[in-house]
Amino acid sequence: MPELANEKDSYLSDFEKSEKELSGAGPSWLGLLRRAAIERFGEMGFPTHRDEDWKQTSVAPIAKTRFRRADACRPDGLTAKRLEEVTFGELECTHLVFVNGHYAPSLSRLRPLPAGVKVGSLASFLKTDPALLEPHLARHVSFENHPFTALNTAFLRDGAFIYLPKGTALDEPVHVLFVSRSSGEPLASHPRNLIVAGEGSQATVVENYISVGSSTYFTNAVTEIVAGENVTLDHCKLQRENEEAFHVSTLQVHLERSSNFTSHAVSLGGALARNDLNAVLDAEGIECTLNGLYLATGRQHVDHHTVIDHAKPHCNSREFYKGVLSGKSHGVFNGKIRVRKDAQKTDAKQTNKNLLLSEEALVDTKPQLEIYADDVKCTHGATIGQLDEEALFYLCSRGIGRETARNVLVHAFASDLIERIPIEPIRTGLECFLMTRLPVGPAAKEKT
Repeated sequence: MPELANEKDSYLSDFEKSEKELSGAGPSWLGLLRRAAIERFGEMGFPTHRDEDWKQTSVAPIAKTRFRRADACRPDGLTAKRLEEVTFGELECTHLVFVNGHYAPSLSRLRPLPAGVKVGSLASFLKTDPALLEPHLARHVSFENHPFTALNTAFLRDGAFIYLPKGTALDEPVHVLFVSRSSGEPLASHPRNLIVAGEGSQATVVENYISVGSSTYFTNAVTEIVAGENVTLDHCKLQRENEEAFHVSTLQVHLERSSNFTSHAVSLGGALARNDLNAVLDAEGIECTLNGLYLATGRQHVDHHTVIDHAKPHCNSREFYKGVLSGKSHGVFNGKIRVRKDAQKTDAKQTNKNLLLSEEALVDTKPQLEIYADDVKCTHGATIGQLDEEALFYLCSRGIGRETARNVLVHAFASDLIERIPIEPIRTGLECFLMTRLPVGPAAKEKT
């Protein structure tokens, strides 16, 4: 595969043209950070198959497409009712809506929140309260070895900021919705989200990516989560972009003593989707759970890379990812549990299961344990299979049609992960998606 060195030039040129504009969108320390990030991207360029973490995923379609950085746009034609139609229904909570990566106040809804809680546009807080962000923004996620994170940092401008002071509990989720729309010209957006949860706080955050229309575009998102002591945080990420879209995301989580973090990652759309999730368990007594579900049809390519870094002793982690693939789709799961030398009494378990619904669907799975301590309990495993013919025969023998029976078995395979999501409208929407839109049987081969 030829190197993609020249494909980075348009981004370097765009940065030079827009640096003055970007410098006015934040404090001086952010300008220095952006400059360091674009210089690092210039050194690395786009990853290729020669890079170990990208061996199964080619980003050539992204690198070779000339995307224009999306400007702030008026959300003409978009209404709250229209957005309900392309999401999983109405959530009774605070909504932050971004169109092409820029905050859309006319579509957002801020409900009353406990004293001291800050929820809103990152760009706004960079102007009004940069000192609150400086200790956390880009302090845990590194762009040194990840080109797309470097690119996101270089063009960092807007996204969601959520701040929970000590002892705060939110009774309702916070819904952060990113809507991509294009008039035909390929656009790129670089959403940046920061969630800071103070000691003893509790919250649920939904990070949702959708599209309106069918144009080609590129979403390159980074979310940083900083959870203090005794924090309980549920994070649900839904990706349901169109079949022409490219989606790359990094979720970086830093956890302190006795915190409890749960991730629910659901990937349904995009021509190419790459999701990196890195969690650092940086004190004792932490509980970390990563749940993931990916569904791919046609020629979709979906890639998940996860790292759970047990940096301190007496922590527990559980990871459970499932994939359902049909048509000529390709799934990748690369999960690593790292146990450092002093992280004794670690208890970690990792499982990846994949269901192939067609002969041409493909999955590469690589669960890994990297252990430097000796007093630990760690297990990992992966399975790849097709529908159980005996179970299918059993259902058909009870008068159930073959296609309905296949749907029932696919639903049963995925439903245990859906049931773990704590928000009922999202669970209901995903259940409906499974039963009505996932192609199985002959339909799995038609959409190629």
